[in-house]
This record gives sequence, C-alpha cells and structure tokens, in this order.
Amino acid sequence: MSVSTRDTLGPQVDVRGPRFAAWITTGVLIAVLIVAAFSPVAAAALLALQTVVFALGALFGPRLSPYGMIFARFAAPRLGPPTETEPVAPLRFAQSVGFVFAFAGTAVFFAGSTVVGAVAAGFALFAALLNAAFGVCLGCRIHPLIARMRRVSA
Repeated sequence: MSVSTRDTLGPQVDVRGPRFAAWITTGVLIAVLIVAAFSPVAAAALLALQTVVFALGALFGPRLSPYGMIFARFAAPRLGPPTETEPVAPLRFAQSVGFVFAFAGTAVFFAGSTVVGAVAAGFALFAALLNAAFGVCLGCRIHPLIARMRRVSA
C-alpha cells in the first residue's frame, strides 16, 4: 500500500516496523520452546514477558509497543522514510490474537503442561515467523473478515 492512501484508511505505520517486531517475537518464542524442554516455569516466565508485549501492542498500537519503540529509535532512522504503510487496526487485532495464544501458553506452562504450553507458543511462533519472513500477517488477514461479520450482525 502506498503512503498516499493513508488518508482513507486511518492511522498508518511503516510496514517494516511490524516485521521488525515479528522477528524479535520469533526469537523470543523460539527461546520459549527451547527453555520449555528444561523448565516449564522458566518458559512460562519468558512467555509471560512476551504476553505483556502483545498486550501493550494490542492496547496502544504498534508505535507504542516495546518492539515498535525499539524500531523507531534504532532501526527506522537508519532505513530512511517508509515507502509502504499499513493500517494500525489490523495490527492491533493481530497483537490481540498473539496475546490470547501467549496468555494461554503461559497459564498452562505454569500449570505444568509443557506439551500444551508448547503448542500454544508454537501457534504464536508460526504466525510471527510468517509475518517476519514473508510479510504475511495472519491476524491482519482475519481482521477484515471479523469486521464484516460485525457489520452484518449489527
């Protein structure tokens, strides 16, 4: 999407920011799965931190999420102005979906279920890696469908 379409779609962000965040998220979730093999409690603690990151992204949007602020401070100035932007609302929804999977994984890791915790973290990892490596945001793809369903049922 070009920068010139931003007026019709609401707040926009540089597409490189969410992909940057997805790479960090991918790394954290891989670490969660590795740590889970040795300590479900440590995996739960690490996943709990990622859950907070997802919550902040869902509540405040990608610019004010921890990874978004790192991107804005350190990466964006070195990359130059954005050539492509995307709307914020689908990204916030995607962070909400990530929050649900990470929260569930955290809870079951703390409860001692390594397999179920790893599956929940694995779902979040799949979505993060898909966004990071290929620029495909699953939550962003689902968001318009849910928005349409809301309009139809209202």
